[in-house]
Amino acid sequence: MPHAQTTLTRLRGLVISVLFLALLANAFGIDLNRLRQSFNFNGGSEKNFNDWQNLITEADSLPIEAKLQKVNQFFNRKIIYTEDMELWGQTDYWATPMESLGKARGDCEDYVIAKYFSLRSLGVPDQQLRLIYVKAKVGGAHSTVQQAHMILAFYPDHKSEPLILDNLISEIRPASRRPDLNPVFSFNSQGVFTGNTANADLGIGGTSRLSRWHELLNRARNEGFD
Repeated sequence: MPHAQTTLTRLRGLVISVLFLALLANAFGIDLNRLRQSFNFNGGSEKNFNDWQNLITEADSLPIEAKLQKVNQFFNRKIIYTEDMELWGQTDYWATPMESLGKARGDCEDYVIAKYFSLRSLGVPDQQLRLIYVKAKVGGAHSTVQQAHMILAFYPDHKSEPLILDNLISEIRPASRRPDLNPVFSFNSQGVFTGNTANADLGIGGTSRLSRWHELLNRARNEGFD
């Protein structure tokens, strides 16, 4: 009898969780069934998908800063850095969030893309998020060796410096505390910006100015992200 009661309690909790996630999906424009299909197609473990659902559920009611922390930590822990050629057989492939989570592997762009779409699903406004292409100094701020890298920036308001979400340094820091990064250009689903400051102008041409990003947005929508 106690075992039956425990099972019933678990089933009730599961039903409540599923209903809540369905409401959440409707609220933030994600299709969980399609996301799961994409995730399964990429051979992901059920635990990783459930962990991602729990992340979205638990972080929904948190302040934005806490959402940033949760999402940044989640993907930095879940994804193992892997070069595109090894993972996809291509020199530069931008994976959708479920492709990266399903494989549990990806490169710097894939960390950023997964964080960006997860934060958008948590209601973080698009105008406060930007993907930034940077030159990262290998070995620290005084190094002369640079490599191409991508980070996610959160802009608290139009006057503040952005907070940096990164897979190289997991601590979220203001841009002024990341002298190892030299910004090149920034973008989000609105398009490409003329600079990297909070009040930078949006360039003409929309996302089509960056064809790889434009194509990724379409694949992510097909995957289940609105």
